[in-house]
Amino acid sequence: MKTSNRQLKRSVQEKLLPLPWWARFLESLLLLLPRKLISINLQPELDIKLIDPDRGEWEAMSADLQFSVKWGAPTVRSGWYYLEAALTRHTGNKAAKLHVDFGDGVGKAVHIPIPSNRRGSIREVFYLPKGVSALFWSPCQSAGRFTQSPLIIHRITWVESYCRRLGRVLFDRNRQSQRHLLDDSTKITWPDILLNLQSAYLRGAETRLTRYAGIDYEDFIRLNDTLTEADKQSIAKQIPSLPNKPLISIVMPVFNPPADYLRQALDSVIAQLYPHWELCIADDASTEPEARQILEHYRQTDSRIRVSYRNINGHICRASNTALEMAAGEFIALMDQDDLIPPHALYHVAVEINRFPDADLVYTDEDKIDETGGRYDPYFKSDWNPDLFYSQNMVSHLGVYRARLVRELGGFRPGFEGSQDYDLALRCASRISPGNIRHIPRVLYHWRAHVASTALTLDNKDYAHQAGLRALTEHLLTLGAIAEDGPYRGTYHARFPIPTPAPLVSLIIPTRDRVDILRVCIESIRSTTLYPNWEILLVNNQSREPATLAYFEEMKRDPRIRLLNYDAPFNYSAINNFAAGEARGEILGFINNDVEVIAKGWLEEMVGHAVRPDIGAVGARLLYPDGRVQHAGVILGVGGVANHAHLYLDQDAPGYFGRARLTQNFSAVTGACLLIRKELFVEVGMLDEVNLPVAFNDVDLCLRIRRFGLRNVYCPQAELYHHESLSRGAEDTSAKRARAKQEIRYMENTWSSYLSCDPYYNPNLATKKLDFSVSAQPVHSSHHGYPLQIARSV
Repeated sequence: MKTSNRQLKRSVQEKLLPLPWWARFLESLLLLLPRKLISINLQPELDIKLIDPDRGEWEAMSADLQFSVKWGAPTVRSGWYYLEAALTRHTGNKAAKLHVDFGDGVGKAVHIPIPSNRRGSIREVFYLPKGVSALFWSPCQSAGRFTQSPLIIHRITWVESYCRRLGRVLFDRNRQSQRHLLDDSTKITWPDILLNLQSAYLRGAETRLTRYAGIDYEDFIRLNDTLTEADKQSIAKQIPSLPNKPLISIVMPVFNPPADYLRQALDSVIAQLYPHWELCIADDASTEPEARQILEHYRQTDSRIRVSYRNINGHICRASNTALEMAAGEFIALMDQDDLIPPHALYHVAVEINRFPDADLVYTDEDKIDETGGRYDPYFKSDWNPDLFYSQNMVSHLGVYRARLVRELGGFRPGFEGSQDYDLALRCASRISPGNIRHIPRVLYHWRAHVASTALTLDNKDYAHQAGLRALTEHLLTLGAIAEDGPYRGTYHARFPIPTPAPLVSLIIPTRDRVDILRVCIESIRSTTLYPNWEILLVNNQSREPATLAYFEEMKRDPRIRLLNYDAPFNYSAINNFAAGEARGEILGFINNDVEVIAKGWLEEMVGHAVRPDIGAVGARLLYPDGRVQHAGVILGVGGVANHAHLYLDQDAPGYFGRARLTQNFSAVTGACLLIRKELFVEVGMLDEVNLPVAFNDVDLCLRIRRFGLRNVYCPQAELYHHESLSRGAEDTSAKRARAKQEIRYMENTWSSYLSCDPYYNPNLATKKLDFSVSAQPVHSSHHGYPLQIARSV
């Protein structure tokens, strides 16, 4: 039994983030104190299922308690305990808690917050009082998927608990000081530490829980998306002052709708604060008589509701066209028979049209609403993102189109049922300027999720996916690209073939010694890459080790590899600029010497994008050696200047609405593996050698590309391991730290307007986390022209 416990503990600790050296030293001292390993078992409750036993991956169907903790002993002894575990939440709210039941029912249980860091490591001290009847473990406080290790729980002495709590509180206080987070709600003072250490420890735990977990969507709705009477009055006063009050025609096809859902849908339209609308309903020969009764009642109640009854069922495209024929508005909005729009939806659409009179297509954020009226699963979308649009229908709901444009395109096309809105959006996007496609970063559509709906599961309507694939195929033909199935149902992959003949790609690899990692990089390129036309420029930056110099001599025998010497202090920008001048290729590939190619078609995929005239930099998907995500695009203003999207996410996890695995545009991509046309690289000014010799030079380059009018692309099909700056080492000297601060200041001063609001992110998402968590306080965005909080929206 002791052997199995040791093996269990070892397997868990292998998954935890390694401690720094000083923490390992303190840990070794604490392990000298007496402690007892508690044998426990996690018993899954009703609303949870095991997806992958080997990886420990689960899916929770609700926010109810997910596991009961079965204690090895007959009773749970009071005292101090230390918990170790590895936990990765893929979806859902990220907060973990222990629930302590004293026999009075779960509703009266004590809740102990259990924070985990970004990589999912849990090392927490907690106290169990006398009289514990049952324990429950909730890895997340909502429905969602997660991967967890077994829980390792030790009963520890008061001395060990005090040392661990004191160490954590001091660490939290120091971090608060460094990051200027000392506000009244989270501030940890010396009196707190000396007089009530446990209170300070719990406050720090709650702060860390919020930092890494974000807030519940229910809290977000309460704080930022609930209209008060004052809000409604303010909006009503604002509407008469709008210079343009466009009539918005809502097009709604209907066929045998659930009666209650139809009434709720119609009521949500009637409740609109913006009065200049009409609802054009086409009943597609419903066989349920109640449908006509409901529609007639509402038609007689409000003159803005118009209804046409089709004699023959023609399915959704023909029914939508019938509704479109009745529309008199300058704009049409698409709405399904069982969905809802909030009272301020059309008001914000009208405001956007006034701000951008040339807008031809307007889309909003959306969420889902269940059969009981509960809202969940919000999709806070990117601004117009053409390459993400080729990967999924990111426009979807609420979609509002200029009526003239829709009619010029012939309306909805029979044969594309299920993805008729995606087909329409694709055809509209091909006809209008990207600047005339507007995104409102607000949830203005509630997509009904019930047993037969696409909102609940895309598997319910596989024909919709196939129709979307046909629509995308037709659209991409004009671009010379090919539409393929994406990694998930309802997603796609736009593959841009390489030209014939294949352009020469010059792969620039700066290196200094560390032949062990360099050899892995070079050999993975040579053995894995299928792309036929490449050269490697191996840039030696003052290597001294004999093994490295010997390897250079060996590489000279490969005609595809050239050795360049850069005999000057390390300056990443200068080294790469120097090598770019020596490159023979039409396309430059900047490659770190600590990456390792995984996907054989990586270079074909990246070159296919790099040769597109509207594309600038192309970035790859980089993984840590343990399989977790290191780079899946760069988000501006998150965690400072910029950071990597979906950092530490599991390799196979989809990420936020699939975005970890889908081709899309980002403001920037990492220079650890970046392709760009040589001509463009020179034209935008190359890498900044003066201000950014080490860090952020890739982000700066990408922002200059954006300013130049081109887009940058994240290409997840190009997958590589990244061992992350092993040859350079950490920023561990005062000179390096000073240089890093100077580079940060330069980026903040030069790109402040870009860093304040990333159009490929969303102002409703957190800027202190990298997992697309909902923000507790959405920003007032000048990019979007008006604040997000409803109470101050007019």
